[in-house]
Amino acid sequence: MTAVVVYESMYGSTRAVAEAVAEGLREAHVRTEVVEVGALESRGGEVPAGTTLLVVGGPTHAFSMSRPATRAEATTYATGALVSTGHGIREWLDHVDLPDGVAFATFDTKVAKPPLPGSAARAAAKRLRARGCRALVRPHSFLVQGRTEGLHDGELEKAHHWGKGLAIAAGPRLRGAAS
Repeated sequence: MTAVVVYESMYGSTRAVAEAVAEGLREAHVRTEVVEVGALESRGGEVPAGTTLLVVGGPTHAFSMSRPATRAEATTYATGALVSTGHGIREWLDHVDLPDGVAFATFDTKVAKPPLPGSAARAAAKRLRARGCRALVRPHSFLVQGRTEGLHDGELEKAHHWGKGLAIAAGPRLRGAAS
């Protein structure tokens, strides 16, 4: 049994959260793979066989998951190379074949101030439920200081703890497959 953490990240904050979530899962003895959505698409885009838990994360852009236009706008703020340069989780979720009834969890990164409505995690969860997947926990947001300023203090620790909590919520079926 395995978990796969699929993420989209522009400036690196969502990638860091994805890696921290994966470390929490691994600490709870869950075999876990972390993969950027573009890298996953380059190898066919499919969720690996045997996946028991799918964790999907991305940045909140314009109150939801990113779109081509919001990703293009994000490039204008970049101070370095972008992490995700192709399709985002929105496009991937629209065409990927998902294992029937697979458990999932979603997370996003979003600016803390000003507090804005909307959530990429909630939008992704809605699409996954519509595709017959089973929500393990409620969508979760991790806070960034601004577009390119990185995560708020303590957010990586929260992500690690959230990952461990996912393993507990999934129960013994998921745990026990050493990373």
